[in-house]
Amino acid sequence: MTEQIRFNNGAAYERFMGVWSRLAGEVFLDWLAPEPKQRWIDVGCGNGAFTELVVDRCAPADVQGVDPSPEQLAFARTRAIAGRAEFHQGNAMALPFPDNSFDVAAMALVIFFVPDPPKGVAEMARVVRPGGTIASYAWDFAGGGFPLAPLLAEMQALGMTTLRPPSVDAASIGNLRTLWSDAGLHDVETREIVVQRSFADFDEFWNVSLLSPSTGAALSAMPADQVAVLRDNVRARLSIDAAGRVTATARANAIKGRLPG
Repeated sequence: MTEQIRFNNGAAYERFMGVWSRLAGEVFLDWLAPEPKQRWIDVGCGNGAFTELVVDRCAPADVQGVDPSPEQLAFARTRAIAGRAEFHQGNAMALPFPDNSFDVAAMALVIFFVPDPPKGVAEMARVVRPGGTIASYAWDFAGGGFPLAPLLAEMQALGMTTLRPPSVDAASIGNLRTLWSDAGLHDVETREIVVQRSFADFDEFWNVSLLSPSTGAALSAMPADQVAVLRDNVRARLSIDAAGRVTATARANAIKGRLPG
């Protein structure tokens, strides 16, 4: 059986991916431009990083987050927004809500983790009312848009096996369009989201990168001399200014569509 990437540490996720999620999520929500007082479901809410953005920026009437990880949900419930959002353990392919429960369904950095992406989109369509919105953004893995692309590329160059989400191809613009069209959605639009994150120095970038399940375990098992070579190779790929600050770039593909009715 292929080993799966699992995010079960909400605090570590916050330092690693939560920051990236909010950077892309802000651009995504500006593009989505939702009406206030809508009922939202955040599918694959993780530790609540994107859910927090929805509450703070979109004036929702109600927000429900769903995620399979109890550890991530426990962290989400510690956020300041916990009184304005509810978090539930559940599966993106079998959402624990009845039909027509929401105005907006969003899936932030999740579609490539769903084993059956068409089923995940169909479930979002099921729980959203006619005329409602279904939207998603996801790192462009195939196009090198994942925040850790420089590190993963150098690991692979050294012959190391890195964990990948089960449905990485679902995040391409073309495949997202197909998923939304096959689900019967109308007014489908897509866009790229490019974001940058600054780190005080290379050590901060490296230490944050090790919080990812796709890298940390593999690197902890490497001999020290190989890790040193890898660090040097990754450093050479990055944009580092005269003060030693690192600027990393990531790219996500976003899509939105509307249910007929």
